[in-house]
Amino acid sequence: METGAVRVSLREVVERWLMPNHAVPLRVRPLRNAKRGRCVQVDARTPCGEIAICFFRHDNGAWHVFPPLPRRLTMRIV
Repeated sequence: METGAVRVSLREVVERWLMPNHAVPLRVRPLRNAKRGRCVQVDARTPCGEIAICFFRHDNGAWHVFPPLPRRLTMRIV
């Protein structure tokens, strides 16, 4: 599903989802239960109310709003 995905920075993903500016302050904080800091929560206060979105870093370096698929056990002959 992520084959050929372009690595996009967290900043670019946040800008695409929230379109922040000086009127929309953001706070980015890592989630404590996330493995190796691979999940952050972005909080924004907009005129319509507060928004919180979780972003997950995938193995290819891209950030998405959905978590990566769990790794499955594999067998190899060496």
